[in-house]
Amino acid sequence: MIFSKDYVGYLARQTTKHLVAAKMIKTDKQELVNERVSAAVLDELALEDRINEEVRVILEAFQDDMLKTGANYQEMFKKVKNELARKYKAVL
Repeated sequence: MIFSKDYVGYLARQTTKHLVAAKMIKTDKQELVNERVSAAVLDELALEDRINEEVRVILEAFQDDMLKTGANYQEMFKKVKNELARKYKAVL
């Protein structure tokens, strides 16, 4: 993951604080909102990690074919990752 959990928690607190200050949301339980925002952000950030792992598994299965054809691993990684991102409707 790109960010530490502590930083994501900080971002969640700041986001909640700004939403409350802008009167976009009302809450009596700001800590609960912070936790939920933090969990949502962590889940989104973890999606890219899961996609990367799936790409590695796919490319490992085609490793022999890639060696035979001389395919570039980095280029294939990007292509497969973009396809999976489209499949999962993820914005990376």
